[in-house]
Amino acid sequence: MVQAIKTYPETNRAQDKERILSSAVARAAEFLAVSNRDLAEILGLSEASVSRLLKGQYQLKQGRKEFELGALFVRLFRSLDAMTGGDDRSSRSWLRADNLALHGAPITLIKSITGLMGVVTYVDSRRAKL
Repeated sequence: MVQAIKTYPETNRAQDKERILSSAVARAAEFLAVSNRDLAEILGLSEASVSRLLKGQYQLKQGRKEFELGALFVRLFRSLDAMTGGDDRSSRSWLRADNLALHGAPITLIKSITGLMGVVTYVDSRRAKL
């Protein structure tokens, strides 16, 4: 007898992705001690939306820039975490220190899309090769 494969509507998968990424963004912001104001600028959201995001009352919407920027922010966190060996204090310090190679403090640079991409690329290129 053939068992039916349980399938889920595409909307459930999209909602799962939104929930997971939103949670990951909130946790990354917490680990990196990124303020609500800074996170709002990074994601292109209002501070009120970021406050709701951090409380689990708002989810980044797939298909919007906020979702793509959130994914890049989490990628930055993961690469930085790998580069610093999971030392959150070092990651926080690196994010706020002036970086000669990047020509500024990463926390300031990542508030624009080009800056976020540049910092992600920089960190990706310097993390430990697996």
